[in-house]
Amino acid sequence: MEKLNSKAEEPPFTIEQFFKFLKEKKLMAAKCIKCGKLYLPPKPICTNCYSKELNWTQLGTKGRLITYTVIHIAPEQFQKNIPYAYGIIELENGLRIPGIIKGIEHEKLKVGTELEVDFETEPSPNWPQWPRYYFKPA
Repeated sequence: MEKLNSKAEEPPFTIEQFFKFLKEKKLMAAKCIKCGKLYLPPKPICTNCYSKELNWTQLGTKGRLITYTVIHIAPEQFQKNIPYAYGIIELENGLRIPGIIKGIEHEKLKVGTELEVDFETEPSPNWPQWPRYYFKPA
C-alpha cells in the first residue's frame, strides 16, 4: 500500500475523490491515522475511534471472490452486457468491494477464484461518465 506524502496534500475523503483516483487507475481507501482502520468507500471520520485524522492509502488490486451472481435481467443501461457476472471480492487486506466480473466464463466462476481489479478506459453510453473498475482473472 502506498500513501500520499503529507497532510497538506490530502484531498478530501469523498466519493468524488475516490472516483478521481479511479481515473488515475488507483484503488484508494481512507486510513485512520490513530487506529489504522481502512474505509472503502472513504469516510471523512473514523467510525471506530471517531478521529478525523485520516490519510489516503493505495490498495493492492488482488483478491478472491467471496460471492457472485450472474445477471440475466438488467437495467436498460446494461442490456448489451447480459448475461454478466457481478460479485464481491475480498482484497488482500480484508476489505471487500463489489463489481462486475469480466474475462472469465461464468461456468468457471466459483467462490475462492483469484481476481484482480482493473480499470475501464472507455465510458459507457447512457450511463454516468464516472471512472469505473471491474474484476478480471488474476
